Amino acid sequence: MKSHQTPQTMKPATAAKKLGVYLEATPAEFQEGVVSRTELNALQTDPPEWLVELRRNGPHPRPVVAAKLGVSISGLARGGVTEALTTEQIEALKQEGPEWLERERATQAEVRKEAVRIKEKNAERDEQPRPPRS
Repeated sequence: MKSHQTPQTMKPATAAKKLGVYLEATPAEFQEGVVSRTELNALQTDPPEWLVELRRNGPHPRPVVAAKLGVSISGLARGGVTEALTTEQIEALKQEGPEWLERERATQAEVRKEAVRIKEKNAERDEQPRPPRS
């Protein structure tokens, strides 16, 4: 006897997050339906034109904006950026180089440096021989 499995589906918001796009900028049929795991895989391997355009020009969701600017999502909020931005707007911000952006980039660089230091420290600790148990 075979069990009939229903395909795993997700909400459009989850699919948009996995695709790295801003949900409100996707086509209505994407926003109003559900997306199966198979459909998501197809969108990732062979993206339609609307998805290619969104990834190229935006508007981009905050995690993508933060990554493109080299800051954290919290840093975006501290800088007053709360909405999705287009690639053009992101490039304009980079050119302007506002003080908050430079400050947040420096903060992010420190966070990354500290993460590397901790990782190296943990690796050293893991390489140390452990005393035998008695």
